[in-house]
Amino acid sequence: MNILWIVRFVSGKSMIAIHDTQVNNKRFTAVNMASNFSGVLQLTDLDDFITPSQECVKPVKVEKKQGKSVARIQIEDDGSYVQVNQDGGKKKLEKAKISLNDCLACSGCITSAESVLITQQSHEELFKVLRNNKTSASEQKVVVISVSPQSRASLAAHYGLSSSEAGRRLTSFFKGLGVHHVFDTSFSRTFSLLESQREFVERFQRKEQDSKALPMLTSACPGWICYAEKTHGEFILPYISTIRSPQQMMGSLVKGYFAEQQGLSPQQIYHVAVMPCFDKKLEASRTDFYLNKAETREVDCVITSGEVQKMLDEENVSLNDFGPAVLDTQCTMLSSVCGDEFLSHAGSGSGGYLHHVFTYAAKQLFGEEVKELTYKTLRNKDFQEVTLERDGVVLLSFASMYGFRNIQNLVQKLKRGKSPYHFVEVMACPSGCLNGGGQVKATPGQNAKELLQTVEDLYKAERPLAPEDDTRVAELYQSWLHSVGEERAKELLHTQYHTVEKMTSGLNMKW
Repeated sequence: MNILWIVRFVSGKSMIAIHDTQVNNKRFTAVNMASNFSGVLQLTDLDDFITPSQECVKPVKVEKKQGKSVARIQIEDDGSYVQVNQDGGKKKLEKAKISLNDCLACSGCITSAESVLITQQSHEELFKVLRNNKTSASEQKVVVISVSPQSRASLAAHYGLSSSEAGRRLTSFFKGLGVHHVFDTSFSRTFSLLESQREFVERFQRKEQDSKALPMLTSACPGWICYAEKTHGEFILPYISTIRSPQQMMGSLVKGYFAEQQGLSPQQIYHVAVMPCFDKKLEASRTDFYLNKAETREVDCVITSGEVQKMLDEENVSLNDFGPAVLDTQCTMLSSVCGDEFLSHAGSGSGGYLHHVFTYAAKQLFGEEVKELTYKTLRNKDFQEVTLERDGVVLLSFASMYGFRNIQNLVQKLKRGKSPYHFVEVMACPSGCLNGGGQVKATPGQNAKELLQTVEDLYKAERPLAPEDDTRVAELYQSWLHSVGEERAKELLHTQYHTVEKMTSGLNMKW
């Protein structure tokens, strides 16, 4: 019994050739898909794209018989798979159930909820907790929702609102359902940016002694992290920043600082993150972010922007039906706001890591005040670079690389020792987080590119706040992190990565 991984595209062809592979005395099946991608596309030779229009890898069990080396797989109108043999005979294939932790995120495979069974990562689980709060006095949970700025912008575009209006109306909607607190992950992202700046300067200063100190690769994208761990392992992991993503920074804040302030145990809090990407569900499920002593995850549930829209639809309401909530002290405790307006960060829609690390490093390492960055587009719009030069000498060379096509080029250059960069902002999705697979989809007749541009405009309309200027974050560094000690503070703000050689059904196969 073998596992066949089939990549199905909405607009792609459904015929796939199957080939035998012998690994460690076990037979495996590889695929070569007829599509618009290049002919060299293999399971480990990835091309783009993880976009809202692409569905996920679907595993099915294939019963191999000796002597049959090639067959065809046909996808029926109902989404089922049929094996078509050379003699024309057909056989319906059984779907193989996989868990979230089994997923390889190899080609954007946490991009469709129908493809991976994520029983504890859905809006239905949130509804279940809220219903239980109303019916069971003995099992009450304090429900906290953290909303990403990318999700706010996506929902704002869908409902014709500004990003801040969408955020305040979301607060009204969630609190009407019984949610206790609604926070904003731009606040936790400030911690991620500050720690990234410091980590880069430290790596740059030891680059002569450590050949893998640079380039420093960002770690906020879980799709990229999963791919790196399960495909390139120990080779690539030392280059990746140890900084937690904004989602998991918020996990530390909510289950740590906030719980202490409220006199609650971490287990008494049900923490939900609203994210633009299905991969964030995978990130929340990592054992690194499980509190063993409290027996709870730092982020209990992740729902996407599209799932929030579905929640609204299931309640038969529009976001426009809700008045904008007044952002009281309780709400703004872990949110970046000024009055009724949400604040953001300069730079890309994926968090602005390149922007903030570049300007900080230029000042700290070379005494240069960089007011505005000049981006140079290279092979495609998802591959850009920024350099700092003095007297014709390049002092800093940074790049942003989005999508697996560019990621593959980066990895190959690193393996050949030919990467010219000191820092790379890496994101699995083309166009970055604003184009995440979990964002609200274009409506019938709506142009997807125009929708993405609207989302980007709404996101960038928010007033940026420099990480160093956020006084409340500075206060938490003093009052919370210093009080727990240096080692514990590092644990709360940083993470680690692992080489993984695992496939579903217990079969071991190195990708």
